Amino acid sequence: MEIDVDGTVVQLSEAGWLENLDEWTPEIAVKIAAEVEGIDDLTEEHWDIINLTREFFNENNQVAEPRKFMKLMKERFGKDRSSNKYIFQFFPKGGLIKSANKIAGLPRPKGCS
Repeated sequence: MEIDVDGTVVQLSEAGWLENLDEWTPEIAVKIAAEVEGIDDLTEEHWDIINLTREFFNENNQVAEPRKFMKLMKERFGKDRSSNKYIFQFFPKGGLIKSANKIAGLPRPKGCS
């Protein structure tokens, strides 16, 4: 699978995961969100989640497990933004693991299709 971002072809896996993580840009995130995940508009709340997933990955060289990520969300944004239910309202096809991480250009977590 591939997407075209401003004239540049970017390779994705069959499930829509970025093949070369170093290629990630916010523009690629917007394209993956729209064309793979069906999210036409990334709001500030989407970007808060995307940026936090990337920050965690860059600091720890691994994708955050949901429980740990919810703790980070609570610390950063407060209790009302720290549940799976909150995440799924912005990433309804796959929540944190399948959708947010994919849009954030992170590697596919083990056991994730």
